[in-house]
Amino acid sequence: MIKDKNSSNQKSPSFTELNRSVGDLGGLMHQTSDTQHPTSFNLTSLLRKNIANLEPYSSARDEFKGEASVYLDANESPHNAPFNRYPDPLQLKLKEKISEVKGVGVENIFLGNGSDEAIDLVYRAFCEPRTDNVVAIEPTYGMYKVCANINDVEYRKVLLDSNFQFKAKELIAATDENTKIIWLCSPNNPTGNLLLEQEINQLFTRFHGIVVVDEAYIDFASRESYTQVLANHPNLIVLQTFSKAWGSAAIRLGMAFASKEIIAVFNKIKYPYNVNLLTQEKAFESLANKQNVTQWVQDTLKERATLIDKLSEVKMVRHIYPTDANFVLVKVDDANGTYKRLVEKGIIVRNRNSVSLCAGCLRITIGTKEENKTLIEELKRIS
Repeated sequence: MIKDKNSSNQKSPSFTELNRSVGDLGGLMHQTSDTQHPTSFNLTSLLRKNIANLEPYSSARDEFKGEASVYLDANESPHNAPFNRYPDPLQLKLKEKISEVKGVGVENIFLGNGSDEAIDLVYRAFCEPRTDNVVAIEPTYGMYKVCANINDVEYRKVLLDSNFQFKAKELIAATDENTKIIWLCSPNNPTGNLLLEQEINQLFTRFHGIVVVDEAYIDFASRESYTQVLANHPNLIVLQTFSKAWGSAAIRLGMAFASKEIIAVFNKIKYPYNVNLLTQEKAFESLANKQNVTQWVQDTLKERATLIDKLSEVKMVRHIYPTDANFVLVKVDDANGTYKRLVEKGIIVRNRNSVSLCAGCLRITIGTKEENKTLIEELKRIS
């Protein structure tokens, strides 16, 4: 069980130190030609002015760290321990465990209420409403656009090609001097495929702003995570989640990995106690039993291969797209009709028929052997 008070010997940075670290990077990164590289990167120049100048809220648990016998500082109830106490606002014990598992420094980790919190913080930190814009591949995860609309930020889409890949030059062409973010999801949702590394890598040196690579499904792919090259790319943010391979969607825990300066900004503007104690405890438990997750991933990959084989035998299936995730995108004869028939039988898949480049497609999550068998049997009946 994670203690409700931070007992780590590691001293967490004060908010003054966090603020100071934001401006430690010098120079200015500019968009460049194919052969040029940016001279340097200046995070402060990308921040909204009000965020750069923000005096953050300092909670009781920010001002005192460690263990004590009497806590009379936070107006908490003295009853119902341990749930009467505020959790560690920076989740340091949990971050230490994530650091051990992921091979990323504690200072490079942000934890939020699902990855959606980190997505929203990116907009709040960098994008001036009604002035700045972001660029994203299309189709992709819908919350990038939703958060843009919530924050009143222009959202520019660049269509993928027929193989669901992008060209860096096309994304760059969609940017201007007010473009702060490029959004990538790899493996991509809803297409399932990894994006080409050589195209992603070009963006780090050719784009003046922040490049976000959402790796919600990376545990099901054969490629190494971009978390391992954070030190090489100060403008990179990598998102991951406990909701997929870790089998913990209910606890709502997302991870963002970036330079310590970017993480300092997120910590500065997040709500004080954004990850509750129960979530921290359950995540710590999962990390301590990583062998379970390894087995779950292996089982999912085995079932993925089996499901794809079985889908190829179904008459209505016209195309099965390659996947590096825990789902598969399938083109069928009548997506709307098939979806409706499956719902009537209590089988829920995702109808992606109205999504760009996905006409006639259903997105099917890899379930258990029994769930997948039930799906195939019903699809054959419908066919």
